Amino acid sequence: MNFNNAQFEKAYGLKSQLEFSGEGQVVFAGRSNVGKSSLINKLFNRKNLARVSSVPGKTVTINYYRVDSKLFVDLPGYGYAKASKGEILRFSALTQYYFEKAKSILLVILLIDMRREPTKDDYDMISYLNAKKMPFIIVLTKADKLNKTQFKNRCSGVRSELGGAQCPVIPFSALSGMGTDEIKKEIEKAFSEQQ
Repeated sequence: MNFNNAQFEKAYGLKSQLEFSGEGQVVFAGRSNVGKSSLINKLFNRKNLARVSSVPGKTVTINYYRVDSKLFVDLPGYGYAKASKGEILRFSALTQYYFEKAKSILLVILLIDMRREPTKDDYDMISYLNAKKMPFIIVLTKADKLNKTQFKNRCSGVRSELGGAQCPVIPFSALSGMGTDEIKKEIEKAFSEQQ
C-alpha cells in the first residue's frame, strides 16, 4: 500500500447520510484533541489532509479517506465537555450508529494521550471494542511532550492502567514520526488478513 496516495473522500454529519459498502476499513477513534488529525496527516505524509486544530471538537463529522483502494474512517472525538449537549448527543449517536452498521471493520486505531491516564471514555471505548470483538491497537499520542523518564514511566504505567492490554500499544509522535512505521505495519497486516 502506498500511504502517499491518500485522498479525502466524503464527510458525513448525520446518520441518514452514512453509506455502508461492506468493504474493509480501518477506523481512527479517540478523545477530542488527542491528535487524530495529526496522526492521519503523518501516516499519509500530507500536511493538511485532515484538519489539525488547537481547538478540541473540531472533527464533527465522520470523515472517509481512501488510500489506493483502501478505506479509512476518522470518527468524531469523544469527551469534549465544551460542546453543547445536543452536539455531544449527535456525535455519540453518529459514532454508535457507525459501529453498529459497519460490518467490515478490520482494525480500530484507538488514540490515547500518553501524558495522561486513560479517561472513563477511553475505558468505555476499550470495553465496547472488546465486547464487539473488534480488533484494535492503542496509539499513545504526544510522546514527544515527555522527557525520557516520563516516557519510560508512562509506557509501563499505561500497560498497568489498561489491565495489561493484550493489543499492541504504540507510542507515537507527530513531530518526530516515532511509531509511524509500526502503525503502518499494523494497518497493512489488517488489510492483508482480509484477503
